Amino acid sequence: MACKDKNCVCNENRKQKMDIIDQIKKDRNNRLDELKETIAEYNPEALLADGHDHAIMGYSTDGRVIYSINMVIEGLIEDSEMTYEDAVEFFNFNIGGAYVGEYTPIFMHED
Repeated sequence: MACKDKNCVCNENRKQKMDIIDQIKKDRNNRLDELKETIAEYNPEALLADGHDHAIMGYSTDGRVIYSINMVIEGLIEDSEMTYEDAVEFFNFNIGGAYVGEYTPIFMHED
């Protein structure tokens, strides 16, 4: 049951947690921006998977962007409201199975 008193300690704790979550998201976005800049400097021809920046894990020695398959699938589920099975199938046929040239992104399994 939520407190109705706006000065309640549980409301303050909730606000602190939300502030921490917002800061974590901001830090993650800043790191992603820095990583994308580094990739672009390292290999200006590196290809990105549109709409899946959240899943970038790094880059390979030959300048290919490395993505987390799990994070791509999670993004498909959240953004496109797909079921897990539909997201896996979509990933396999439309993203992970696509070859778009020498700098086609690498998709990494995580267990």
